[in-house]
Amino acid sequence: MKNTSTNIQDYLVRRDTKTWQPLIENSVEYKGISVISLRYDTDTHRSPSILLRFEPGASYPYHNHPGGEEIYVVSGEAILENTTLKEGDYLYTPPGFKHSVTSQTGCTLLLIIPEEVEILV
Repeated sequence: MKNTSTNIQDYLVRRDTKTWQPLIENSVEYKGISVISLRYDTDTHRSPSILLRFEPGASYPYHNHPGGEEIYVVSGEAILENTTLKEGDYLYTPPGFKHSVTSQTGCTLLLIIPEEVEILV
């Protein structure tokens, strides 16, 4: 049965409608990291679904995930806790998981982050 009350166009993100933006959090710009917001939550005023692009050698500091996190490697390689994630790898981190992220080669990651991260450095 067709659902006539939902317009899929209200929830669809087309590749050509978004552009990479520098990652800036709390007035700190993370050099070599760009972001695309896939879904913005008006209640929390944040994007829980994002794409992150790391240039070769870029890193994101040690941080905590109070609500956990899901990571899918779209391309390239990322290093978390001395473990290299490669294209096609998926990682679920439970609430309270702490780590940093670096990429020697550059990468693009799909991230689902239910709650704001806490920078610990």
